[in-house]
Amino acid sequence: MSTLDEHIANMLRESERNGELRAAPSFGKPIEMNDGYAETPDELRLPFKILKDAGIVPPEVELMQKLGALRAELAAHSGPADERQALQQRISELQQLIALRLERLRATRTL
Repeated sequence: MSTLDEHIANMLRESERNGELRAAPSFGKPIEMNDGYAETPDELRLPFKILKDAGIVPPEVELMQKLGALRAELAAHSGPADERQALQQRISELQQLIALRLERLRATRTL
């Protein structure tokens, strides 16, 4: 029985032989690693990976998703002005909360 590494190597050799590897749109191009891993502090990488693998996003990301939904709601809003103003107020409060949480994360990182 072959190891996983040997199996992967065999599959790559077979793909190269039949031309499938060269036909890939990303063939010969550098791999884009825009997942934020390099920007994540060392001490948070493992906990964030565990949460990501479990399908759980950080609270700040959830808040940003809510902010995006509120902005979309505001852009599509065609009702009374007082409802529009209430939406703008909720957006402003959420922006402040996100800024405070991110600042707290930065502050604890530098300690």
